[in-house]
Amino acid sequence: MEMLKGMDAIIFDMDGTLIDSMWVWESVDLDFYKKYKLKEPPEDFYQRMEGMSFTETAGLFLEVFPTLTQSLEEIKAEWIRMAFQKYTTEVTLKQGIREFLKEQKKRGLKLGIATSNGMELVTATLQALDIDKYFDSVHTSCEVEKGKPSPDIYLLVAGDLGVEPEKCLVFEDVPMGILAGKNAGMRTCAVEDAYSKAQDEKKRTLADYYIKNYDEITGLYGGQLT
Repeated sequence: MEMLKGMDAIIFDMDGTLIDSMWVWESVDLDFYKKYKLKEPPEDFYQRMEGMSFTETAGLFLEVFPTLTQSLEEIKAEWIRMAFQKYTTEVTLKQGIREFLKEQKKRGLKLGIATSNGMELVTATLQALDIDKYFDSVHTSCEVEKGKPSPDIYLLVAGDLGVEPEKCLVFEDVPMGILAGKNAGMRTCAVEDAYSKAQDEKKRTLADYYIKNYDEITGLYGGQLT
């Protein structure tokens, strides 16, 4: 495997890629539906949501559930309150990621995050898990015109890092994220995650590489990635 050969930067999605956190939103959704007595969403609801920014997702809820009277910002703020404690006290890192980040910093690669989550949760989570120090650039899809699979967020982070897209390797856990990296002209690696298990075949087809965990990469290189 030569996924890092010729790369100057690595850009990660966060949820399901750096951290095991997708379960949080399943819990938040259930509580949110119950609180506001929302009906069952349309069959394609979660498919439409995949890759959307935090802001776009709130907009989708307002579109699908007309009984909601909050503003876009009010919904986002409520979701943050509902998820904050879980993100900062219960969410865990993906297997091997801390060691992988340390190794890449030693090698001089630039590291970035391109996430669909909200910045408040992102910042608090990275600090709680003590990995914020490894990243040179952190941006969310709320800062660009369109969420994934648009390449906007990946191009924003690459530009911030000062690295050409073709010199960036993207790690992602869902097809829309992988497509965003590919649409940006970057090499892509799919990461296994329990919440996208049903999409594994599609992920393997779309991405240049596929891993179950980050120990898998370090093990292949014996700690000396080239």
